[in-house]
Amino acid sequence: MANVAISTELLAQIVAHAQQSPFAEVCGLLFGTPDVIDALERCTNVAAEPARRFEIDPAQLLAAHRRSRAGGPVVIGHYHSHPSGRAWPSATDAADAVADGSVWLIVAGFDVTAWRAVANGAVEGRFDPLALRMGASVARNADVEER
Repeated sequence: MANVAISTELLAQIVAHAQQSPFAEVCGLLFGTPDVIDALERCTNVAAEPARRFEIDPAQLLAAHRRSRAGGPVVIGHYHSHPSGRAWPSATDAADAVADGSVWLIVAGFDVTAWRAVANGAVEGRFDPLALRMGASVARNADVEER
């Protein structure tokens, strides 16, 4: 199974963001390389039904891609929460996903799972699971455990 690494600090930030909104999905952007998440940016969920869906604010998404093209951090995917579900891609997630290889982190409670959006994925026909490697220093691959 392919994997993606993230620091325990960034993972804690994602879980905390989700905990702050127990009745609506939260979302944010992930930056780094296809196998290492270096940074994140909280985003506004502009979905019409935020309790059941998420949509990253287009202005925030566009600004992140512009910064990336100007030499800033590269957008590699995003995270979102399932406040009343499990940390597993839903049929709605699959319908909204583009098979572009992006990383999806899904958080439910304190559980976080990682996925790659692909054509003909193993889950919902759109996602392949990724092992989530966590540690204090993922950039050096030190102190990293697989989840």
